[in-house]
Amino acid sequence: MRKLQSQGVHHITLVGADRQTSIDFWEGVLGMPFVFEQPNLDNPGESHLYFDPGDGRLITIFTDESRTGTNERTSTDPGAVHHVAFSLSAATFAQAVERLDERGVHHSGVKDRGFMDSIYFKDPLGLLIELASYRFVPPHGFTHADVLLAAHRIRVSRGDYNIDMVHLADAIEQLSRESRQSLSDG
Repeated sequence: MRKLQSQGVHHITLVGADRQTSIDFWEGVLGMPFVFEQPNLDNPGESHLYFDPGDGRLITIFTDESRTGTNERTSTDPGAVHHVAFSLSAATFAQAVERLDERGVHHSGVKDRGFMDSIYFKDPLGLLIELASYRFVPPHGFTHADVLLAAHRIRVSRGDYNIDMVHLADAIEQLSRESRQSLSDG
């Protein structure tokens, strides 16, 4: 059977509370421009807010002025969204703890993930948000996913527990070697 090949995430839609709570968090805290609004075409009692997370895709929020939120952790039952992660540059990531602290946002502090660093906190409605920053830059012509796939294969072949800097460095070297020719190559 043939696949329906996706070409990336088009958008993610979350259920929000009131309009201003969504704008204050997604634009005010996370810096995502509020770019578009219209009624929810499937439920005219709700508004549909669109935010630009910075990569040309969209985060959208269904809002209803009669809904109020709670900061309790959202469900982690099977089928639920565990968390949503957003990419930050190394420079912005280095400022994230200080800037979250300035706003009084309770967070996890920096977590070492081997191939990236992460900070976790909840949005005003209890959804777990991750701020993530890769520890590597892919070689020209390759993506982060290309490097992670190669690093995964190297890690598994060595019997290591998780991807770490040595696997990334070796993967980047391997991909660079495979993609570029040299007169010194046999």
